[in-house]
Amino acid sequence: MTEEQGDIGDRFQRATRHSREGMDGWRPGGGGYPGYVKHFTDAPSVRLPRVHDRGGPSLWTAMGTRRSRRSFTSEPLSLEHLSQLCWAAQGVTAETHGLPLRTTPSAGGLYPIETYVVANRATGLERGVYHYFPIDHALERLAEGDYSEAVAHAALDQRMCARAPAVFIWTAIVQRSRMKYGARCYRYIYLDAGHVGHSVALAAEGLGLGYCAVGAFYDDEVAELVGADGEGEFAAYLACVGHCKR
Repeated sequence: MTEEQGDIGDRFQRATRHSREGMDGWRPGGGGYPGYVKHFTDAPSVRLPRVHDRGGPSLWTAMGTRRSRRSFTSEPLSLEHLSQLCWAAQGVTAETHGLPLRTTPSAGGLYPIETYVVANRATGLERGVYHYFPIDHALERLAEGDYSEAVAHAALDQRMCARAPAVFIWTAIVQRSRMKYGARCYRYIYLDAGHVGHSVALAAEGLGLGYCAVGAFYDDEVAELVGADGEGEFAAYLACVGHCKR
């Protein structure tokens, strides 16, 4: 790590602070809104099963028992479970002023986070890399094949990413947030990603599944897996989900 890299976080925090004095000169970032959600119209699409209350522990119990779980069994993830998890991440819950609202909050209602799934073992779903399209509650297949080793290698060779039935990848489309918040948008983007990740963590616990958040990864390799450019759309967060021994 260079000396410049060493203090970049501190400099960013200082440069993007809000203060009563500084707010007088604050202006939005500008530029257009690049769409509410990505939609791969030419990709094969798999409609997910209807989401419904599956019972299970209360929210309070799930919060109390949630832990990072890294040892996954070979049991595949059901399409019903994958449906519940995708919906927990960014499912549409209502509509206001013509715009869909989602299960997780987003600064300014701008939703910069995109959800992708590396399906290693899921019943009723071909192995491959998928994009979640919340409007239709569907998975759009971007690449077919076994990407378990590729995603594990991109995650600093963490083997749990190869063993897990599904690995969620969350990217951020910067301009969605930057158009309103300027350079401060990065603070909000990471908050948004955290909201999404924890929602899936609680959903996994409620479904009796294991979940482990992943922040250590090679940024460009993860971005390449989902077809992002790594800058305008960059990898923000990963998570492994599957059955595990408790």
